[in-house]
Amino acid sequence: MRHDIEFLQLQHFVAVARARNFTRAAEELNLSQPALSRSIQKLEDQVGQPLFERKPREVVPTDLGELLLIRAKEILALVEDTFSEVAEAGKHGRIRLGAIPTIAPYFLPGLLKGFADTHPDISVVVQEDTTEDLIKRCSHGEIDLAILALPLIAKHLEIETLFDEELLLVIPCDHPLALRKKITAEAVEEFPFVMLNEAHCLSENIASYCRQQSVQPVTVERISQLATVQELVALGHGISIVPQMARCLDDSDRRVYRSFSDKKPIRTVAMMWNRQRHQSRWVRALMEYLRERSRP
Repeated sequence: MRHDIEFLQLQHFVAVARARNFTRAAEELNLSQPALSRSIQKLEDQVGQPLFERKPREVVPTDLGELLLIRAKEILALVEDTFSEVAEAGKHGRIRLGAIPTIAPYFLPGLLKGFADTHPDISVVVQEDTTEDLIKRCSHGEIDLAILALPLIAKHLEIETLFDEELLLVIPCDHPLALRKKITAEAVEEFPFVMLNEAHCLSENIASYCRQQSVQPVTVERISQLATVQELVALGHGISIVPQMARCLDDSDRRVYRSFSDKKPIRTVAMMWNRQRHQSRWVRALMEYLRERSRP
């Protein structure tokens, strides 16, 4: 076996193993698929054996590929941590911050402005993604810190609760419920719901609340963006439940937001990081700022 394997080849190999698809991996790497295929083929030639089993709809690592994947991740993490430590010795820092779509546009603008005012030497690069993908990216060292909502199943990752947030009922301004002084969970069961799709953890937060209240609202539309949910509600497609932070930025008079009069639905916002990776002083500063901002 030759030992002149290049660093980029390992990055390409890990990306394909994670995506299980050459096209998706190439898009992630901003690389053409033929170039990525050549890189993997060269790596397999150097190893002397196939690293992937090519199936009709996906590629999966062979036994040898699984072994190399473990080592490749360790090597890439070591290199990344080394560069982070070296960069920390300089004057300017950079943080890769991940956040889920139901938090990023509502919570981050104010947070980042305040952080920039007190830490002008630190740049924060925001990466918006679903909970599942943020967990993967945090595990792989692709982001330094993530802001998401509980519950989370994330082995080997550290999770710290920041604050609880009420979830509010949003209805059209001329909806029958808008005239009620008190609205219970049972009262909304007869009306159609517009919801985010299942990739968003907010959907599970809402579903869990409904199960606890023994109600089963009918979902008529599944949407990928919370702002679209709000617009469809205003157009009379249905009603929905959204986070308080989304309501705070909504100045439209076509929608009405109401708290439930019985048990109120909430979600818990938390930050997550990889305790096995180097945490620069820049990241630690943002974590402390998050804690300060989240205190009652």
